[in-house]
Amino acid sequence: MSDLTANDTPVPSIETKSGSGLENAKNTVVNNASAAANAVKNHPITQSVTNGPVAENIKDQHAKTTSEFSNLAASRTTPATPAATGQQLTPYHSFFTSLLSWNNPRASAIAYLSVVLFIFAARYLDVLRYAMKLTWVTLAITVAAEVTGKVLFSTGFTSQIRPKKYYTVSKATLDSFMGDLTEIINFFVIESQRIVFAENVFASAAAFVGAFLSYYLIKIVPFWGLTLISTSVLFLSPLIYKTNQELIDHHLKNASNMINQQTEQVKQLASHHAARATETTKQYVGEYSAKAQEMIGSRSRSVSPTITKAEPTKKENVPAYKSEDFPAAPKEEFKSVPTTESAAEGLREPSSEEEPLIAT
Repeated sequence: MSDLTANDTPVPSIETKSGSGLENAKNTVVNNASAAANAVKNHPITQSVTNGPVAENIKDQHAKTTSEFSNLAASRTTPATPAATGQQLTPYHSFFTSLLSWNNPRASAIAYLSVVLFIFAARYLDVLRYAMKLTWVTLAITVAAEVTGKVLFSTGFTSQIRPKKYYTVSKATLDSFMGDLTEIINFFVIESQRIVFAENVFASAAAFVGAFLSYYLIKIVPFWGLTLISTSVLFLSPLIYKTNQELIDHHLKNASNMINQQTEQVKQLASHHAARATETTKQYVGEYSAKAQEMIGSRSRSVSPTITKAEPTKKENVPAYKSEDFPAAPKEEFKSVPTTESAAEGLREPSSEEEPLIAT
C-alpha cells in the first residue's frame, strides 16, 4: 500500500528537477542566440552590407581564390619531362613550379604571406610557451565546467558537449600523408642533386650566388633575417621577371649579343696569335735543325776521312803483262864460272863496266 493520503502533495525528485532545469536553461540560451542571430541577419544595415557591392566583391574574390587553390592542387602531377638520369620526377616538382611561377597569383601571394608571418611568429612569439599555456587553460576550463555542472545540476557541462564518437585518423589518411611526406622529401633530395651536378646551369649558378652571399651575410644577419631574405628572393624574383619580361628579355638579349661578339673577337685574336706563334716556332725549329745538322756533319768529317767511290774501269782486250815489265835478254855468249879468288877480287874492286842483269 502507498503511504500517501488524499491530503498529501507529491514532491518532485531533486534529480528530475535538476535535469529539467538544465535542459530548460540550455534551450533558453539556444533560443535567445538564434533570435539574436536572426535579428542581426534581418537588420537593414546587415542586409545592405551582405547584398551590397562590397559583399559581392568579397564573394567574387573568395570564389577566385578558391578556384586558384584548386588549380594549384590539381597541378601536383608527375612531370612529363624526366631528369637527366632518365628517372621520373616527383609531383611536387610541378606543384612548386606552379606556385613560384605565379600562375595562380592569389594562391602564391597567400603562401608567401603565410611563410613570412610564420617567420615573424617564430622570431617574436614564444610559440612553445603559448602552446603550453593554451593547453593548461583548456584543461582548466573543461575540468571546472564538468565539476561545476555535477555539483549544481548533477550533470557536467563538459559531458554535455562530448561527441558521441571520438575522432580517429583513418589508415587511408595516414597512408596518404606518408605518401605525400615521402614525395616531398624526395623532391628536396632530387632537386639538390640536380643543382650539385649542374643539370640546369642557370639554376646551379643562382644557387652558387645565393650560397656565396649567405656565407658572408650570416656573419651580420641573424638566421631568421636570412630566412626572410631567401624566401622573398625565391618568391618575388619570378614575379618581377613575369611582370617585366619584355624589358628583361631585351636587356638579356643585348648582353648575350655583346658577350658573343667579345668572345668571337677573343677567339680570332687567339687564333691569330696562335698561328704567328706556330710559324715562328717552325722557323726557329728549322734554323736550329739546320745548325745541328751542320755541326754534326763537321764533327764527322774531322773524325773520319771521306770515303769516295772508285769508278769502275772498263775491261779491254789488253794482255795482263807487257814486254817492258821483263829485263832484256842477254845478247852475249855465256862465260865460264869464275873461281873463288877471282870472285873475291871482283868484290874488292868494282869494275867499271856495267854488270849484266843475269850473272854469267
